Amino acid sequence: MAGEAKDRVEAAGASESAAGAPGPRKPAYDGLLSVIIPCKDEAESIPLFYAEFLKVADSMGNPDFELIFVEDGSSDSTLDEIKRLASEDSRVRFISFSRNFGKEAAMHAGMQSARGDYVTVMDADLQDPPELLPKMFDAILNEGYDSAAACRITRDGESPLRSFFARAFYKALNFLSPMKFREGARDYRLMKRKLVDEILKTDEANRFTKGLYEWVGYRTKWIDYKNVPRRAGTTKWSFWQLAVYSLDALTSFSTVPLAAAAVVGLVFCALSSLAIVILAVRQMIFHNSAFGWTSMICAIFFLSGLQLFCLGMLGQYMAKIYNETKRRPHFVIREKSF
Repeated sequence: MAGEAKDRVEAAGASESAAGAPGPRKPAYDGLLSVIIPCKDEAESIPLFYAEFLKVADSMGNPDFELIFVEDGSSDSTLDEIKRLASEDSRVRFISFSRNFGKEAAMHAGMQSARGDYVTVMDADLQDPPELLPKMFDAILNEGYDSAAACRITRDGESPLRSFFARAFYKALNFLSPMKFREGARDYRLMKRKLVDEILKTDEANRFTKGLYEWVGYRTKWIDYKNVPRRAGTTKWSFWQLAVYSLDALTSFSTVPLAAAAVVGLVFCALSSLAIVILAVRQMIFHNSAFGWTSMICAIFFLSGLQLFCLGMLGQYMAKIYNETKRRPHFVIREKSF
């Protein structure tokens, strides 16, 4: 009896299939997706990222993709974890730098090696949620956009001081730069191949990829999401590193500080000339020397500091010129899987 019941169930299943029951899901897109994952000291995060990405890929019908891990001079077992995944999954590829060259260099290396029709950059710590990928593909495939970018609209879990300076940075950058940058924008962005090719044509040594996205143009849809805490490990960005990175970004996409230094110099020259005339007239009329040693010293210190600040700003731009003229490679690869 049990055997007959089993036969009836199998026969019913066969008839449903013959009647047009749904088969395997169609992938969300045609072509190859290249996922670039810069990572430094992310040994704990990598297995979690891999498992989470596979879940999203399954929900999208298991489309064709490659995972390109760019190991940026880690001091832990990050590279060993990547190699383990590569030995188990042929879709996992990796590049390992000879030392730490920074996230900008890692993203550049990943874009150079990406073979996909679509390319995205994601952090291994899962603060760039893979779950946003279906929305990003929908924006590109169904709404006609060339890229879809993630924007963090909350900063939950971040220190108030760090949040304040982050907002101040975007306000200053938007005020001084002819291009406009979205506050909370991430490097997490899905792009068509043509956009990536245009970014790769910019071979400058001082790279600020968020600025390059804006500079090359193309239509971008912003996808807002709430801040997601790290799943493992700790942030690799110190406050000082973020400050230096912000200064690089500002001087890479704006020459306003140079013009401002010139304007400030002209204003103080005019004020000094006026002060000389006033003091000369005062001396001729009242025959009194200009008193105020303390105020004079304060003025000298202020103007000296202003001069040093302007010289430092000029030096920052000259340093960029110096780095560009050396034409050193953006990174040195110690090992790769392809």
